[in-house]
Amino acid sequence: MRRIILGLLVIFFISCQPVQAYWIWTPKTGKWINPKNLPKENPQEQLVFAKSFYDVKKYEDAKREFRKLLKTYPKSAEAAEAQYYLGLAEEEQGKLYEAFQALQLVIDKYPFSERIQEIIEREYKIAEKFMGGQKRKALGVTLPVENPAIEIFTKVVENSTYGPLAAQAQYKLGLVLKGLLRYYEAEDEFNKVVSRYPDSEWSAAAKFQIASCRSSLSKGFAYDQGAAQEAKEKFEAFVKEHPDAVLSLDAEKNISEIRQKESEANFNIARFYEKQKDFNSAKIYYNDIINNYAQSSWAPQAAERLRIMEQKNEK
Repeated sequence: MRRIILGLLVIFFISCQPVQAYWIWTPKTGKWINPKNLPKENPQEQLVFAKSFYDVKKYEDAKREFRKLLKTYPKSAEAAEAQYYLGLAEEEQGKLYEAFQALQLVIDKYPFSERIQEIIEREYKIAEKFMGGQKRKALGVTLPVENPAIEIFTKVVENSTYGPLAAQAQYKLGLVLKGLLRYYEAEDEFNKVVSRYPDSEWSAAAKFQIASCRSSLSKGFAYDQGAAQEAKEKFEAFVKEHPDAVLSLDAEKNISEIRQKESEANFNIARFYEKQKDFNSAKIYYNDIINNYAQSSWAPQAAERLRIMEQKNEK
């Protein structure tokens, strides 16, 4: 019996040896710690070790080691680099929103990093990918906004208000909001392009988009004549200021559409007066269509209604 017990103890001791070899007791923490989980003795070695995983595309291992550096040596010069590479690893894995968050932390926590301009450029490109239709479900995270491009373009502008990418980021922020039918907010952002960056190449395009937002607001469930008039005036001002711009052709097309809507509205008012037998008021509106909207499809109809009214008067 003693031999059996002794044999079992020997087997147990041997089987435990490999496990014990990977753990050490640390009086400082009062815990058993696996040396494999410990950071390197200094942040320089830890950064090199973490990057060794990144270089061979072992991104999960790399992220673990970068985070270990950030936790152990948060105030070291290498911490900014670790945070930066953490963002790159997320981006390489297609986790674009997480990549943006990691990169933005470099700007927020390490504003003196030499990577700032490069990070702004990377954030801008990430925003463009979301603007281009990057799928939310592929990210593996719950996104806090309707379209992450809104948040990221906003940050690009905040990070460098008068930097080389600010004007176009501001403009594209407006485009994203316009695409979501948030016309008032989009118009505000386009106005910022014009006021902050009047000499940029994006200023003229922003003026066109402001008029376009006004035009879109006039196309709601009910025709908004006031918004349409504002839109027409803005389009006309754009064409006058930028006669050779490619967008001027679109502006003229929009002006034509608005005038068509205006003539339709006037025709409906004239018909209302005609049905109420207020023929003098009806004639005023019909004549206005003929004189001021001769190119619209409503001008021939207005002329026909005037002819019918005259025939009735003759009888």
